[in-house]
Amino acid sequence: MEYLERLGRKAVEAKFVLQELTCTVKNDVLQKAADALVKETARILAANDKDYEIAVQGGMSEGLLDRLKLTAERIEGMAGGLRQIVDLEDPVGEVMEAFDRPNGLHIEKVRVPMGVIGIIYEARPNVTADAFGLCFKTGNAVILKGGKDAFYSNQAITEVIRETLAENCICADALQLITDNDRAVTTAFMQLKKYVDVLIPRGGAGLIRAVVENSTIPVIETGTGNCHIYIDEDADLQQAIPIIINAKTQRIGVCNACESLLVHEKIASRFLPALGAALQEKNVEIRGDEKVRALIPGAAEATQEDYGTEYLDYIISMKTVSSVEEAVAHINQYNTKHSDAILTENAEHAEKFLRGVDSACVYVNASTRFTDGFEFGFGAEIGISTQKLHARGPMGLKELTTYKYMIRGNGQIR
Repeated sequence: MEYLERLGRKAVEAKFVLQELTCTVKNDVLQKAADALVKETARILAANDKDYEIAVQGGMSEGLLDRLKLTAERIEGMAGGLRQIVDLEDPVGEVMEAFDRPNGLHIEKVRVPMGVIGIIYEARPNVTADAFGLCFKTGNAVILKGGKDAFYSNQAITEVIRETLAENCICADALQLITDNDRAVTTAFMQLKKYVDVLIPRGGAGLIRAVVENSTIPVIETGTGNCHIYIDEDADLQQAIPIIINAKTQRIGVCNACESLLVHEKIASRFLPALGAALQEKNVEIRGDEKVRALIPGAAEATQEDYGTEYLDYIISMKTVSSVEEAVAHINQYNTKHSDAILTENAEHAEKFLRGVDSACVYVNASTRFTDGFEFGFGAEIGISTQKLHARGPMGLKELTTYKYMIRGNGQIR
């Protein structure tokens, strides 16, 4: 497909330019890009209003609408993410290891850019700025394929950043956006291996599965978030309710929101009525097992499907368990290896949970909402990896680099 071939060739040309930029130059451009986003807030919001109106008319769910919606505060947040990246150490050029061989060869393992990164994502326009910032700082060119639901928003953000690059005599093709929304184009992009070094999907289970199954490019899989919180028999129950309310309702449409609760049966009778009332006050629909339904008026019956569902909505599943071991087993059966938490004052139980749960991020006495590149101090994030090769958890600057060996000799032959 000539359209994609052209983007690919431009990206490869840009990557060689970017790899020569000093950290000082990259930081200066990132700061100017952040300033430009704020300056052009009205322009970006006007584009976002078009997307939002179309989405509302199309019946998009409340959770996804929340992901799509931009405000002046959220644009300032995008700019803040770029500024935080400025303050972070540039990983490119870091000597990870250095050693000498008996034959006199000096070998260094050095961190270098990936090259060209492709990102396919759904209705989250903030990803456009985040992806640019992280890729630019690490010397990578990036080709973006956003969802059609955020078409106008992504276009406006991309235009603002490309204008900033051009004004600072930097190759604007460091950032490119695929503007053809034909599904065939998206599928062809997944097979642009000649030009793209790694592909990162960000979105729902269907998108991620499609990329994993169709891509000929190496994929870093960023997973959906069926996140759990287990309330142990030794939990601080006063602390537990605010944590759960935050994890579930602070933003329902994000992958680190809590979707399922496990409650130890010994505390169920004194904890569930208060928890149920607090959740229902926030308009959360509760789906639980028989014990949950007996203690929370209005709770619906939970199915096995409920326990494996990322709702992205004001719905939560609940189940009572008899031990931390049962909680861990349930979580490992139904989770998406994203983020799970235990609330307990029992150090032994906390340690069992931390070691036993197979997820990228495992918490003790904290909301799952902290699984986030910004919250981890990485600046913006490129995604949250739920796989185990190369990167796991929130992916910041170092996760967008690879390494190569630089070997210096003085005439050695083998």
